[in-house]
Amino acid sequence: MTDTTDTRVHFPHLTAMQALVGQQLATSPWVLVDQQRINLFAEATGDHQWIHVDVERAKAGPYGAPIAHGFLTLSLLPELTATAMVIDDVKMSINYGLNRVRFTGPVPAGSRVRAVITLKEYTPIDGGAQMTTEVTIEREGATKPVCVAEAVSRRFT
Repeated sequence: MTDTTDTRVHFPHLTAMQALVGQQLATSPWVLVDQQRINLFAEATGDHQWIHVDVERAKAGPYGAPIAHGFLTLSLLPELTATAMVIDDVKMSINYGLNRVRFTGPVPAGSRVRAVITLKEYTPIDGGAQMTTEVTIEREGATKPVCVAEAVSRRFT
């Protein structure tokens, strides 16, 4: 039997989000960053640096294991956000850009990460709104975040 329970935080209307500026919106479920995901990312991007893909060499490296690419961690934003929250009347969302990104800690292969999403800005635009969120990606068991990104998206109703 498949669990079809929707655990995302649901917001009924995009326009109501404006009142939530400055508030934490949601926290995603944990997502596994395993060696297979790291290898697939290396294939997709051409970034085959040993710290990511050479398991034996990385064991002797500064982190004692292979670590995820910083851009792999960043690329998880859509998945983490989509599994954390949904605005029910939004029909389309597009990534508009990033204002700031910092990779503040390593993500060793086999780690689990999640996102904590806070709404920083809400600006009405034709057909919807531009939203800026601060997405803090945490690694399970770590004392500080592994990535903090200010993401800008446009959402349309």
